[in-house]
Amino acid sequence: MICIAGNMPILQVGKYQITNYDTFWIRRAIETAAKKANQTNLLFLDDVYDAITYYLEHKCSLRLLAIESLFERISHTLKRIGCEAIANALVIESPPVTISLERAASEAGNGFELSFYKIIQDEIRALQKLGAREVFFSDMRESVLTLKQAKQWCPQCQQLENDILLWLKNAGTQPERQGYRIRCYIEKIKI
Repeated sequence: MICIAGNMPILQVGKYQITNYDTFWIRRAIETAAKKANQTNLLFLDDVYDAITYYLEHKCSLRLLAIESLFERISHTLKRIGCEAIANALVIESPPVTISLERAASEAGNGFELSFYKIIQDEIRALQKLGAREVFFSDMRESVLTLKQAKQWCPQCQQLENDILLWLKNAGTQPERQGYRIRCYIEKIKI
């Protein structure tokens, strides 16, 4: 059974489904569009943002909502209230997405580190096209063990973990450890 916090619909971002998300990124997308449209005096921005979050939590009958569909609805709403310039400048942005490194390692196969990096690179590119600005990578330890075909952590595992972090850093993602996850900013990188 899926439990949806706050009764928000599940968001479909590419092949990822996101639940239990904050909505700050919606506000940021509208503010960015307003700046692009030279509409910096938005006294009603809070009202628009509140209306969108109210719709998501109370009025949206869909249990699964594609990110593209959500932004079409936001654009339509902005046009209906006379903010066509902002609606035309609106660009899709998604909430943070979590990518399992263990799944990528399993797809790549034992010992195929180059395939692993290619899978991660392709996923980052796909998410960038869908407006992702940041991603979280999970399951680092499990992915390293899979790639190294090891049952226990060893010096070679530590080296591979360092190599993965260096690859992320060299890709321009600004990796930052947050407990068991690694937070990366991907909005402006080119890989």
